[in-house]
Formats: sequence, structure tokens, C-alpha cells
Amino acid sequence: MNQPLFLKGVMQEKIWGGNNLKKVFGYDIPSNHTGELWAISAHKNGPAVVENGPYKGKTLAELWDEHRELFGNQDGDVFPLLTKILDAEDNLSVQVHPDDAYGLEHEGELGKTECWYIIDAEEGAEIILGHHAQTKEAFERMVEQGNWDELLRSVPVKPGDFFYVPSGTIHAIGKGITILETQQSSDTTYRVYDYDRTDAKGNTRPLHIRQSIDVAMIPHQDAKLSQSTQTIEGAAIKTLVQNEFFTVQEWAVSGKAGLTAQGLYTLVSVLDGEGTLTVEDQSYTIKKGTHFILPNEIKFWTISGNLQIIASIPGENV
Repeated sequence: MNQPLFLKGVMQEKIWGGNNLKKVFGYDIPSNHTGELWAISAHKNGPAVVENGPYKGKTLAELWDEHRELFGNQDGDVFPLLTKILDAEDNLSVQVHPDDAYGLEHEGELGKTECWYIIDAEEGAEIILGHHAQTKEAFERMVEQGNWDELLRSVPVKPGDFFYVPSGTIHAIGKGITILETQQSSDTTYRVYDYDRTDAKGNTRPLHIRQSIDVAMIPHQDAKLSQSTQTIEGAAIKTLVQNEFFTVQEWAVSGKAGLTAQGLYTLVSVLDGEGTLTVEDQSYTIKKGTHFILPNEIKFWTISGNLQIIASIPGENV
């Protein structure tokens, strides 16, 4: 198939969500507590739907099951990646995700390694990334005592920052932050701490202390990134992270850029600007908030305009 797959994602309401997905991107949202858009997703909890071409109306999950040739006949029971935009009107819970082995054994799905591109952040906004405990015993003690200020490690953020969050990393997105997240296709989250808050019915959300202790990286180690930028005519291509799960790039397009496929297929999210995607002799308008996949058959394309794009390529052995 030599057409891109434009996708309509699924909105997810969250206790910590807001309305930036409408204000910033113009999306229709179900309420002013909308926390996430699962933009490129084949996960059962929020499968995106194709909006164009011969597969219009099909979910991405159906295409993965029925037309694996679109994805280079990649192995795997599930489409491996999930692209989200998150609007944190309030703090997310302090949480951790398992790796594949633990996730498959205990939850029946993949683990969750992810990464964050900071789209916007209020002045003074922070994330939690890691912790200060040096031993499992110290970690357990500080969790049991609720000694969060001593345990948790806060990091200030600003628009354009990028963070790699491997499975096992204690983390939380702070209030006032909008991010694009690229992750393994998993919805397994173990909450360590949720600020003792309650929902509209007065209920607290469940915590998963034992699982969190099982999977947390102790002591915490920051992931080392080897980033690089390639300048081509009309664009700068910055590789933000590359691992066995995904390669994530930022494309800064200014003019007309010709791009070549670097993997089996490419996931593309337009964060800002407007322009034209051309595949062979067919052109498509793309703009802020557009999400699409370039299937395996598309080996070359051009993008014209002034756009900021985050693109991801799946690992071939995920």
C-alpha cells in the first residue's frame, strides 16, 4: 500500500486531565478532565481508527491482524508501539512499569518502556524521574513511612526537553505539562503514590506497592542517551533515542525535505505547523495534531512546509 494511514485516536478521561488537548490542538474532547489522546494505538483499551483509503473505518489492531504486510510482516502478537499526547492539568501518580518478562507473566501483556517529548510546560513545572534510595530495604522503608520528599527525585522541565523512561523507572509527569509519549503498547501501570486524592465519588485509586517494589530499579540510574542531528535539505533530523523497542526522532522541516524509510514502517505525529506530505504523485495536507503511519511499501516521501514532527520507528525484534 503506497498511501499513508491517517488515524483518529481515542480520548481517555483522567482524574488529572484538563482541556489542553482542545485548546492547543483543537481536538474534540469528552470533558475538561481529558488526560490522554491515544493517537497511534492498536491497544485493546483504545484502538485508533483509519480515516482514509481502502482501510477507512478499520482499527489499527485489525490491520495488524489482517494485513501484516503493511508492517513488513513484523513478528509479534500485538502492534508494538503506542503514541500518546498527555495533558497533565494536575500531577500524575508516582508510578513504575514492568519489563516484558514481568508484564507477560503477571499481566499478560508487554512491559512498558517509554519516552517523553515535552511539548509545553508551565514555568516551574517538574517531573519525578527516579528516586534516592540505595537499597531495596531503604526504598521499602521510605514508601511505608510515606517519606516522599526524601525518596523521590524531582527534575525541572521546559518545552523541547526529552526524557527516556525505561521500564523499572520510578516516575511521574507533573502538573502543567503537555507531552508526546512514545511507548511500548502496554497499559500496565503500578502506582506507588497518588497524593491521597479521591475521585468524584470520594474513592481513592488503588496502589500497587508490592508490584512496584518487585519491578523498581534500585538504585536508580539515569539512562544514557547518545543523540545526534543530521541536516538535510529542508530539514534537521534529530535522533532522540534508539533502542531495541523504538527509534524516536524530531523532524524540524523548513522548506521541502525528502525522507527515506529507516525501518519497517514509520509513525508520525505533527506537533506544530502546517504543510504537505507527498507520496509518489499524491499529496496530503498535514498540520498540527495530525497523526499517521507510513506503511512498509512507502520507502520515500517528501514533506513541505514549516513543521515540527516527532516520528518513531519500531525495533525489528520487539
